[in-house]
Amino acid sequence: MSILKDILNCFLPPRCLKCGNVLKDDLGICSECLEKIHFITEPYCYRCGQPFEFLEDKKGQLLCGKCLKDKRSLFRCSRSAFIYNDDSKDLILNLKFKDRTDSAELLAKMMYVAGKDIFSAGVDVIIPVPLHYTRLLKRRYNQSALLANELSRISGIKCNNLSLIRHKNTRPQVELSGVERQKNVHNVFSVKNYDAIKGKRVLLVDDVLTTGATLKECSVALKRSGAKTIDLLTIGRVI
Repeated sequence: MSILKDILNCFLPPRCLKCGNVLKDDLGICSECLEKIHFITEPYCYRCGQPFEFLEDKKGQLLCGKCLKDKRSLFRCSRSAFIYNDDSKDLILNLKFKDRTDSAELLAKMMYVAGKDIFSAGVDVIIPVPLHYTRLLKRRYNQSALLANELSRISGIKCNNLSLIRHKNTRPQVELSGVERQKNVHNVFSVKNYDAIKGKRVLLVDDVLTTGATLKECSVALKRSGAKTIDLLTIGRVI
């Protein structure tokens, strides 16, 4: 297998998933691009994952002002691998719109590291944010499902791609403002297999956390179906 891999690398050398330059190894991303990515590490809000800029020497279960006021959150905690900006967005956009499905493995590994405390706390099932079937037919794959499947492979935790569904087709969130995003996804998600959700500790997976509107609506549907806890995990987060 190693010999075959070496032969393939001679004719099709591995390239950086971001810049496209030839790599000397199989890490998936070159050191130059890796250094530019702003990975989210402690200190951050224990619940929502919002990074703290002025508490560099603090760690532990710190809460931001918003989470201190909101005592009844839909989810247990939220984590993201890195900040979504000009230095990192190509990794996600290439996966999402340019058929770079091969990048799902690397991105899932980053997500697994970012969500290590979620996995330690306990997860029963991994569920991706679903696409409406018409958009799925057009795009041919759901990038969130690819990430969820890779996380399942890494962690050994079952992935459920069928129970949470998007029963209404809506405008892409990227075209809308914050308030419009919330209205756009209101009541568009539902669960069709309650037994797969009831009493389970659910990890909800998506590509980017922007306003959180989509993840919130998915969480509402999962809670109504009896999910015990819900955690959120994304590749990128808009700050």
